Amino acid sequence: MSMSEIMTLSSSRELVAIVVALGIGLLIGLERERRKGEGPGRSPAGLRTFAVASLAGAISMLIGGKMLLAVVTAGVVVLTAIAYSRSRSDDPGLTSETALVLTVLLGGLATEHAALAAGVAVILTVLLAARPVLHGFVRSVLSEGELKDGLIFAAATLVVLPLLPDQPIGPFGALNLRSIWMLVVLMMAIGAAGHVAMRLLGARGGLAVSGFASGFVSSTATIGAMGARARKLPELAGAAAAGATLSTLATIVQLAAVLAATSVPAFKALLIPLLCAGGAAALYGAVFTVLGLRQTGSADLELGRAFSLPGALLLALTISVVLVLSAGLRQAFGEAGLVVSAAVAGLVDTHAPAAATATLVASGKISTAEAVIPVLAALTANTISKIVVAWTSGGGSFAARLIPGLIVVVAAAWAGAFAPILAHAVFTY
Repeated sequence: MSMSEIMTLSSSRELVAIVVALGIGLLIGLERERRKGEGPGRSPAGLRTFAVASLAGAISMLIGGKMLLAVVTAGVVVLTAIAYSRSRSDDPGLTSETALVLTVLLGGLATEHAALAAGVAVILTVLLAARPVLHGFVRSVLSEGELKDGLIFAAATLVVLPLLPDQPIGPFGALNLRSIWMLVVLMMAIGAAGHVAMRLLGARGGLAVSGFASGFVSSTATIGAMGARARKLPELAGAAAAGATLSTLATIVQLAAVLAATSVPAFKALLIPLLCAGGAAALYGAVFTVLGLRQTGSADLELGRAFSLPGALLLALTISVVLVLSAGLRQAFGEAGLVVSAAVAGLVDTHAPAAATATLVASGKISTAEAVIPVLAALTANTISKIVVAWTSGGGSFAARLIPGLIVVVAAAWAGAFAPILAHAVFTY
C-alpha cells in the first residue's frame, strides 16, 4: 500500500469518527433539548452543547490522544459543576450533567470504535427518554418486596456466583458449588418470571394463570393454596383444579430447564417423557380452565414475593445432600441406590434430585440411560406428595378433580420413557 493510500485511509477513518461523534452529540442533545425547560430554571446544556461536547471529545482524541481527551473531559466536568452550582432548577438532578460528560467520552471512543460508541449513545438516549416510564415503574408499580428480591437476585448472580469454585469438592467429589448455585439462580429467575406474569395478567387471568405462574415457585404450595380456596369457595373448585393442574405443568417446564442447564444429554434422554407429561398436564388443565371460566370470569389474586430466598437456599442445601447421598448409595448399591435416594428426595422437591442426577451425567459418573429412572422416580414421589396435599387442603371434591390429572401426568411420563423400548421390541420381534 502506497503512502498516499495510507493517508487517504487514515483521513477517511478520521472523517467517519467526526461524523459519528457529531451524530452522537446530536442524538443525545435532541433528547436533552426537550427536557431543557425554559426560564431561569432551565438546564444549561441542550442540543448545541452536547454536539460540541462530542466533537470536542473526538477532536481531542485525534490530536492529542488519551491524555488530551482526559484534559478536555476534566474541563467539561469543571464547567458542568459550575453550571450545576448556579442552577435554579426545582429538580436539581445530575442526569444531564452526567450525560454531558459521557458524551465527551463517547466522542473520543468514536475515533477507535465508532460502532460501539454509536450503540452506547443509543442506549443512553433510550434511558434518558424513558425517564417517566422508569420513574413511574419504580414509584407506582414496583413494590418494596420486589425491589428487595431484585437486589437479592443481582447479588446472587453478580457477586456470589463468580466467587464460587468450579471444581468437584466434598465427599465422593460429588459437589460443584458453582453448578449448584447456578441452579439456584435459575430457580429464582423462573420464579421471578412467573411472578411477573401474575403482575401483568392479574385477576383477569383467573386462577388458571395464577396457578401456572405460582407453580414456578412451588407447585406443591400452589396446590395447597388452590385447595384452600376451593374449600372456602366450592363454586371455584373447577377453576382451582385448573390452576393446580397447570402448576404441575410449570413443574415440568421448570424440570426441563433445570436438566437442560445441568446436562444437555440428560435433557435429551428425558425429552420425550417430559413432553408427554407436559402435554397431559396442559390438556387436563385446559379442560378445567374452560369449565372454570364458565363458572367465574376472574378471581381476586394475592401477589406475594417474586421468589423465596429461604426456599432458594433450602434448594441449594437439598441438592447438595442429594448429590452426596446419591454418590454414596450408588457407590454402595449401584444404580438402585441412586433411584432410592432420588425417590426419597422427590417427596420434598422434584428439581433437586433431577439436578443431582443430571450432574452425575455431566461428570461422567452415570450414563444418560441410567438418569431416566431416578428422575421419573423423583417425579412420581413428588406427585404422591401433591396428592396428599390436595386431599388434606381441598377436601374430597377438589381432590376428585385434581388427583386423576396428577396420575395421568406421571403415567404419561413413564409411558414416554418406555414407549420407545416397547416399540423397538415389537418391531424387532
